[in-house]
Amino acid sequence: MLRILFLVFITTFSSLSFAMQEVPDVTAIQDFASLVRWGGVLFSVLIIACTWLLLRFIDSIVDSVSTQFVQYRMLLQKAQSFLQFFIYITAGIVVFMISFRINDHILALIGGTLAVSVGFALKDLAASFIAGLTVMIDRPFQVGDRVTFEGNYGDIITIGLRSVRMRTLNDDIITIPNNKFLNEVTVSGNYGALDMQVVIPFFIGMDQDIDLARNLIQEAASSSRYIHLPKPVVVLVKQTITENYLAIQLTCKAYVVDTGYEKLFETDITLRVMKEFKKNGITPPRIAVSSQPA
Repeated sequence: MLRILFLVFITTFSSLSFAMQEVPDVTAIQDFASLVRWGGVLFSVLIIACTWLLLRFIDSIVDSVSTQFVQYRMLLQKAQSFLQFFIYITAGIVVFMISFRINDHILALIGGTLAVSVGFALKDLAASFIAGLTVMIDRPFQVGDRVTFEGNYGDIITIGLRSVRMRTLNDDIITIPNNKFLNEVTVSGNYGALDMQVVIPFFIGMDQDIDLARNLIQEAASSSRYIHLPKPVVVLVKQTITENYLAIQLTCKAYVVDTGYEKLFETDITLRVMKEFKKNGITPPRIAVSSQPA
């Protein structure tokens, strides 16, 4: 956002300078100088620096409090996103108001400058900005959601005016332009909630005890330390046929207490089920290997 403020600021001054060069007389120079509040320009630089420091301070406070109070992490991240948006808009308006004397001439120059900038140099940036407003209003996802987008899977950490940042499960930070979300499908696993459904498939042979296997999976999921018990644990059964084997697929659908524990929850249930399957003699499906004629 600070780059946006600098870009608009510099573009405006360039247009004013261009207008001054067309009529290089004393009157034009005086008119140009009368439009700019030079004291305000220096103060604007200070405001931009203070805005940057304020945003960094807010980031550090939210990170610190979220670590201490995990139950408020989602709320704090959402509040941070809206607060940053408000600070961006406020800082931009203040910088503009204190740097220029508003009259018909300056409004005409600024309007022409913005029209050209949006049409050419700032076309993609303006599209991302508008898309950012659309994302904020339409809310296809929220800060803290675990989202799948274009093959990427992770948590939304910030929603900005130009882009959205996602932290993947490999701890990579992905920056996605906002206009990408207008035409692509986004899947949110929890949509603002702290808990999320986790789907874990298991496969056993056709000759195994299906009821026993289903009960073992149900018990393993219900006794996990990461389970969100207010929501049900469901184990679905279906027959799966592939090219070379026939099997029973048991799909466990359970809710993890926090999206941050998704993979630990999945690992915990898988290890428990495999241990119980081995203890009770439940085996995986046998793959039929067809013999080739000599």
